Amino acid sequence: MKVLAIGGAGHVGSEVVKELLKRKAEVDVVVRKEGTKVSEGANAVIGDLLDPVFLEKVLNGIDKLYLLNAVTPDELTQALIAYALAKRLKVKHIVYHSVFRVDHFKDVPHFASKFAMESALHTFDLPFTIIRPNYFSQNDLGLKDPLTKAGIYPMPLGPVGVSTVDVRDIAEATAIALTTAGHEGKTYNLNGPDIVSGLGAAAIWSEVLGKEIKYAGHDMDEFEKQMRDKSPAWSAFDIRMMFQGYIERGFVAGEDDIETLTTLLGHAPRRYIDFARETAVAWQSKPVAPGFSTAA
Repeated sequence: MKVLAIGGAGHVGSEVVKELLKRKAEVDVVVRKEGTKVSEGANAVIGDLLDPVFLEKVLNGIDKLYLLNAVTPDELTQALIAYALAKRLKVKHIVYHSVFRVDHFKDVPHFASKFAMESALHTFDLPFTIIRPNYFSQNDLGLKDPLTKAGIYPMPLGPVGVSTVDVRDIAEATAIALTTAGHEGKTYNLNGPDIVSGLGAAAIWSEVLGKEIKYAGHDMDEFEKQMRDKSPAWSAFDIRMMFQGYIERGFVAGEDDIETLTTLLGHAPRRYIDFARETAVAWQSKPVAPGFSTAA
């Protein structure tokens, strides 16, 4: 089986590619720049996702497509080009990486793009599976300095919280959907078993780090201002709207989500506290790697 992985060089996509390689799939990974590292055993193909000529070439002969579009102003255009060409070339199956509760967050730009892409998938006859992950536990890998130096948990998860999901579970679920039968037409909500609020996250990090960690709160104007120091203005606004949605509308797993994911994986989804414990140990032994994107 030959799989094209769009988004397969990123933090989440690279884990998906590793799981596909474990299952003996042949994997091509689209990258934008020469020298971009991909998982050992995968093949990097260099090109522009806005170039239909390039995409038609790399999709030719592909059995299945993993489509994870980066959060960019032209995210939807990139996704629709890839999808249209996959239909034309009769790719056997596409697994689209969307986001949890996408239909309830249409005011968040990158959620709206993903919801539009989901609508396209439902309109035509190309076999598809949609995965909808929650907030990644590994987003918090990038919080070493505020946690260990300032004693602050800075992510505005709010008072209700989110059902954080481990990237390793996302990768396994995606690879299973791509390499085994019975997933066509299905949408999987990928949630972890614990609801993590802002105060709850601070309490977990207090426990695993052995020091008091305080929750920074959820002043969204201040949060967006801080994000603008690190990201383009459009991205800071997008991320602000996502977290504001968490606070206003909640991001908690549905009644059957954990049971469904457990059945799909063949094991219970990983817990946030276990991720935090592993991370605390890793921080003591070596420098932390750059954090994951805060965009779900």
